[in-house]
Amino acid sequence: MKEDFLHYLWKFQKFPAHRLSTVKGESLEIVSVGIHNSDAGPDFFNSHIKINQQFWAGNVEIHLKSSDWYIHNHEIDPTYDAVILHVVWNHDVDIYRADNTVLPTLELSHFVDKQMVLSYQQLFSKKNTWINCENHFGETPELLLQNWLERLYFERLETKSLQVFRLLEKYKNDWEAVLFIILTKNFGLKVNGESFLSIAQSIDFSVIRKSRNQLLDLESLLLGQAGLLENHIEDSYYDQLQVQYRYLKNKFGLNNKYVTPVQFFRLRPDNFPTIRLVQLAALYHKHASLFQEILKRKSRKELTQLLQINTSEYWDTHYHFKSNSIRRIKKISTTFVDLILINTVAVLKFCYAQSQWKDNTDEIISLMQEIPLVKNAVVKTFNELHTGFDTALQSQVVLELKTNY
Repeated sequence: MKEDFLHYLWKFQKFPAHRLSTVKGESLEIVSVGIHNSDAGPDFFNSHIKINQQFWAGNVEIHLKSSDWYIHNHEIDPTYDAVILHVVWNHDVDIYRADNTVLPTLELSHFVDKQMVLSYQQLFSKKNTWINCENHFGETPELLLQNWLERLYFERLETKSLQVFRLLEKYKNDWEAVLFIILTKNFGLKVNGESFLSIAQSIDFSVIRKSRNQLLDLESLLLGQAGLLENHIEDSYYDQLQVQYRYLKNKFGLNNKYVTPVQFFRLRPDNFPTIRLVQLAALYHKHASLFQEILKRKSRKELTQLLQINTSEYWDTHYHFKSNSIRRIKKISTTFVDLILINTVAVLKFCYAQSQWKDNTDEIISLMQEIPLVKNAVVKTFNELHTGFDTALQSQVVLELKTNY
């Protein structure tokens, strides 16, 4: 047992307050438990109690055992002279005040319901539980659970929206520019997310707007800022990209000095930074106002059709510049689109509606329920505790539940 539990018992009076007595048999009435102190000094300030109908105002100190008073050297600390009641679980020694009178003591173990103590022990005695309530999570009524999950999802969205609104302030409410920043970061996934973010931040979005008509320009910009066009490679397409990047870098005064290097290590070829960057280039080449196009579409099907584009022909036989591969069209997969819908599209749609003082929660919920469950270790374990999680909405929620609750 920990003192925190005793603090909880006292603060919320989890005992029959109408029949309390001190260890000396004096009647005890709690008028006010006081103010919980999380800093040094007595545990509760400005408590009000009655002992044998005598009113007392002062502080309350809480320990597991009475003798802890001496272990903590409170007897020589004047901060504790104003303590009017010592609350303990087990009373093993009397505590004397400066005037040699015994400090009144409440021994909680005589008054707290045994079932509450048992529940506390079950909750905290297991060292290897994944979550404290795992033995009871599956018993949660379905309606209660679903209402709670929807609430948690929008808590998650609100947290993510803070970053969006900070970016909007930085980029003067240019939603297309903010989309480019967030979308580029999410195209990098976990391994290259920060690197891709640094690439996006190194290019003013006006440069993307001016270059979007030529796919070669967009590819050279993104690959060049990523530092992937700095070698000598015997490849004609690489040479074209290199020449164009040097021209654009000089024209727009670009600098990639502070761009975080991209990683290929332990990535599947489809997730190589070369592939993800040229897919992003193809997306912006195809859609002049991508954010506006996203706002027009509500369903997963419509948004997938918008985002599921092919790369330029060169990449049909390449994953990088150093060697050819078997011909395969590098179309953005449905699984990858789903991740973009979850982490970029839903978040920006939510933020835009908020900025317009509109409510689009039904649209967001509908979209997230269309997307299949995103499988990971957290989702897998929650599904073992309570079967039935099968949508992206639920996978986002259990991540929030595990991380923040």
